[in-house]
Amino acid sequence: MSARVLDPAEVARSFAEEVRGRVAALGRPLRIVGLLTQADGPAATYARYARQGAESVGIKFDLVQPAPEEVVTAIQRANVDPDVHGIFLYYPLLGAEEDRWLRELVDPRKDIEGMHSFWSRNLYENLRWLDGAHTQKAILPCTPLAILKLLDAAGIASLAAPGPLPLSGVTACVINRSDIVGRPLAAMLANDGAEVVSLDLDGTQVFEPAGRHLTHTVRDSDETRAEALARAEVVITGVPSREFRLVAGEEIRAGAICVNFSQFRNFDDSIRAVASVFVPRVGPMTVTMATRNLTRLAGMAGAPSSG
Repeated sequence: MSARVLDPAEVARSFAEEVRGRVAALGRPLRIVGLLTQADGPAATYARYARQGAESVGIKFDLVQPAPEEVVTAIQRANVDPDVHGIFLYYPLLGAEEDRWLRELVDPRKDIEGMHSFWSRNLYENLRWLDGAHTQKAILPCTPLAILKLLDAAGIASLAAPGPLPLSGVTACVINRSDIVGRPLAAMLANDGAEVVSLDLDGTQVFEPAGRHLTHTVRDSDETRAEALARAEVVITGVPSREFRLVAGEEIRAGAICVNFSQFRNFDDSIRAVASVFVPRVGPMTVTMATRNLTRLAGMAGAPSSG
């Protein structure tokens, strides 16, 4: 067996066409403001790719680089500017604790990342629509959403057992439990029916589905890395460290789908002889999902308030 390498840029193209069509249908210019405090590094690289991705679908993108003491003012200014339709924060801006607070300052009507607590509450409570008529879908965080779309393209549906949810019976292992990607991703997979073992420095948790139209449950577990990887049909890693012990082919289940969303390599080359599909990065899809979120927010007649 040799793993099929799935290029996220290829998958993103069809979604980019969808976004381009939505932008044209809205009939008015859309503008994103990105806020970046890092002169270089992963955040700066990501911001450059985001600008290219936005402009390729007809969305204006302005990258603002405020001094740390001016970040709050920059967010507030973008919130009230009627010509700004989306806000993108490139972390780290001030630091882990401060950045969590900054996410709450972004008007959820302009939060194309889907990280404000308004959107998080909908995600964790598995509320997929903003209205009873099901005309306005809730916004999902762009990186976890990108990973789900890549898993769709990798054929995750073929792993599911008959059941009420699209991922019923699927077992997954997510190595990362950050509030930005790992935790919401585990919740989204469980909401769709998967059993997810979440590994992190703080220990192991299991996200389990609770049934149709209900949210997932979370419990602590003593399951080890070796045990989780050996049974997972899907392995997703995002450890932001060069010191991470790479996941090797001998650790994973034959035919597993493997996805790396860290800026660093989290998988050893040996997994390619064991996995069925390998996704080495997700960046292009994240940018596309952010622009897709923007068109949905811009098209909402009664978007949520920040109150």
